[in-house]
Amino acid sequence: MCRGSRSSLVVTACQISPSRRRCYPACPMLATLHDALSLLGHFDHRLLDIVGLSLRVSLSALVIGALVGLPFGAWLAVADFPGRGAVIVALNALMGLPSVVIGVLVYLALSRSGPLGSYGLLFSPSAMILAQSMLVVPLIAAVSRQIVEDAWKEYAPEFSIIGIRRPQAVLLLLADCRFSLSVATLAGLGRAMSEVGAVMIVGGNIDGYTRVMTTAIALETSKGDLALSIALGMVLMSIILGLNVAAHYLRCWAVRRYG
Repeated sequence: MCRGSRSSLVVTACQISPSRRRCYPACPMLATLHDALSLLGHFDHRLLDIVGLSLRVSLSALVIGALVGLPFGAWLAVADFPGRGAVIVALNALMGLPSVVIGVLVYLALSRSGPLGSYGLLFSPSAMILAQSMLVVPLIAAVSRQIVEDAWKEYAPEFSIIGIRRPQAVLLLLADCRFSLSVATLAGLGRAMSEVGAVMIVGGNIDGYTRVMTTAIALETSKGDLALSIALGMVLMSIILGLNVAAHYLRCWAVRRYG
């Protein structure tokens, strides 16, 4: 049993219920976890707003990344031009480019003195979508290039015999590899949702406007609001885990059905 007055910090931190005051070594952690679960269970409006904005921004970036990255990666897989190897190396290098570098580049482009400063997009969800798109496009393009290139090596002789040109082959290969490419797309969504550096720089982490899950976790942890941080972390981990499970079962289903 905990001893002391009501003003005792130990009693307050270890108080699990009004009727029982048991003091365990991990009481503060358990209390914080209980508060986090309470936020999730009561669908806290702050938490829902942050999660909703995160999904809108990341899904928008994913759409842009897929529309740009899939065709470009497929074209690069079947194209034959001088310097193709250098382009592939550069594309692979862009996958590992630090997100803060992308954030700085987008910030410079959208600032008042930048080429896009007149549009007033800095510190807005649009700027965050742009930054995440620049992170997602190289990933989707590089993965799709490898997938389509493997299929191109297999089908190139048949395409040559029946007279299918390379631009037509790009569309056919994209359709044929759609299940494998969907895995690459899901990986791009995971990359977008787990990003923190670029969106912090170009979004400003403004409460109720540009605050997403990753930036909110960083801020609330520094403020000491661990309950909200843990709740957002649980949601983020659940989404990322769900994406990986979906990608795994989608690939397994495609292998069983199409071989």
